[in-house]
Amino acid sequence: MRTQKVQLPLQTLSLVAGFMVWVILSALMPFIKEDIQLTANQIAMATAIPVVLGSILRIPIGYWTNKYGAQKLFFISFAFLLFPVYFISIADSYSDLLIGGLFVGIGGAIFSVGVTSLPKYYPKERHGFVNGIYGVGNLGTALTTFSAPAIAAQLGWQPTVKLFMVLLIAFAFLNYFLGDKKEPKVVTPLGEQIKSVYKNQKLWALSLFYFLTFGSFVAFTIYLPNFLVSHFELDKVDAGLRTAGFIALATFFRPIGGWLGDKFNSFVILMVVFAGMTISGILLSFTPSLTLYTIGCLAVAISAGIGNGTVFKLVPLYFSKQAGIVNGIVSAMGGLGGFFPPLMLAFLFNLTGHYAIGFMALSQVALASLIIVIWMYYQEKLSLAKNIIDHTAEGIMVTNIKGTIEKVNPAFTTVTGYSAEEVIGKNPRILQSGKHGEEFYKEMWKSVKEHGFWQGQIWNKKKNGIIYPEWLTVSIVKNEAGEIKNYVGMFSEMTQKGK
Repeated sequence: MRTQKVQLPLQTLSLVAGFMVWVILSALMPFIKEDIQLTANQIAMATAIPVVLGSILRIPIGYWTNKYGAQKLFFISFAFLLFPVYFISIADSYSDLLIGGLFVGIGGAIFSVGVTSLPKYYPKERHGFVNGIYGVGNLGTALTTFSAPAIAAQLGWQPTVKLFMVLLIAFAFLNYFLGDKKEPKVVTPLGEQIKSVYKNQKLWALSLFYFLTFGSFVAFTIYLPNFLVSHFELDKVDAGLRTAGFIALATFFRPIGGWLGDKFNSFVILMVVFAGMTISGILLSFTPSLTLYTIGCLAVAISAGIGNGTVFKLVPLYFSKQAGIVNGIVSAMGGLGGFFPPLMLAFLFNLTGHYAIGFMALSQVALASLIIVIWMYYQEKLSLAKNIIDHTAEGIMVTNIKGTIEKVNPAFTTVTGYSAEEVIGKNPRILQSGKHGEEFYKEMWKSVKEHGFWQGQIWNKKKNGIIYPEWLTVSIVKNEAGEIKNYVGMFSEMTQKGK
C-alpha cells in the first residue's frame, strides 16, 4: 500500500526531471549560438527537434507502460538519456545539436508513462485531478528555462548541460528502488489496441484539442526565450525568467483544468479554453507592445494549462480499456503541436518580415476546435438521450404530428414482437386489439390535446396475435416556438401486475 501511495509524487517528480532535460537546447540557445554559428532557421530546427522523438515515442511508451510498468520505463529512459545529454555538452556543430537534441526528446516522451500508469491506482471520478497533478511535471520546463541561463552565465553552457546528468542518475535510482514492481499489467497486443480505437472520432478530436493546448505550451516554451531576446531586445536571463513565468502559469492551471473536468462538463470547459485561445491569437497577431504581448501570452498559458488538464480527463473516460495506446496517441499529437509552430513562425518571418500570419493561424485553429467541441457537446447530449431511450425498460414509440411512427426502442420490440423496420413509417393502429371503440380513442386524443398527455390502461395486440393489457402514457413534444412536433407513447405490459 505504501508503494502505491508514493507513485503519484514519484512519477510527478520524474516527469519534472524528464521535462527539465527535454528543453535544454531551447533554454540555452541564446548562449549556444554565441559559440556555434547558426542561422535563424537552424536555431528554430535545433530547438524544435527534441519534440519529434518526444512526440513519436509517446505512443509505444504508453503501450510499454501498460505491458511492463512505470518503474521499468522511467528507469530505462533516465539511464538512456545520459548519453545524448553528454553528447550535447561536447557539441561543436549544428549537426551535433540535431543528433543530441533528437534523442533528448525521450525526456518529453516519458509523459505517457504517468498518464497511463497512475489512473490504475485511483477511481474514475478522480482521474482528471490525478492526471492534472501529474501534469504539474510540466514545471520542469520552467525550472530549466529559469535556472539554466543563470547557471550558464556563471559556468558556461557546456558545464551546465553536464549538471543535468546528475539529475538523471538520481531519478534512475529513485525509480528503481521506489517504483511499483507489482503494477497491474495490460497485455493486449499493440495492433489489436490500435485497431480498436483508430476509427473512433473522439480519439482524433481529443488529439486535435491536445495538439492545440499542449502544442501551444511547448511551442511558446521553446520559442519565447530566443524571440524575446531578438524581437524585444531583452536580456537573456530576463527572457528566461519571463518564459519561466509562462510555463509556471500554464503548469499551475493544469490540475485546475483536471479538477474542473471532474466537477463540470468537460466540453463546456473546453469551449471557454478555445474561445480564450482564439482571442489571444488575434491579439498576438498584431505584434503589440511588450505589455500587450505579455497579456496575450499569459492568456494562452492559462487557456493551454486548463485545456491540457481537461483533455486528459476525457481520455480514460472514453478509452478505459485502451488507455495506454490512446494516451500515447493523444500526447504524441500534443508534442507534434509544439514542433511545427516554431518552424512555421520562423518560415513566415523570413517570408513576410513579421509573425502576424502565424499567430492568426493559432487563432483559426482554436476557432475550429471551438466549433468542433460545441458540436461534440450537443452530440453527447443526443447520445445520452438515445442511450436513455434505448435502455429504458418501458416500450417507447415516437410519431410525427400525422401519426406516422418515426422511432421505437428495443423494449418496444420486446413487448410487441415488432422490429423497428416493421413499424417505422406505419401508423400505431397496427397495434390495436379491437377491444376499444372509436369513442375511446377520441377521448384519449381529446385529453392529449387539452392537457398535453393521456395515461391509462389499454388493450393492444402483439405481432403474434396475442392481446395483452398495457399501461400507456401518451405525451406531446413541442419545439421552442410551442408548436407540436411529435407524440411519444411510453408503455409497459401489465401481465405481471394484473388487469
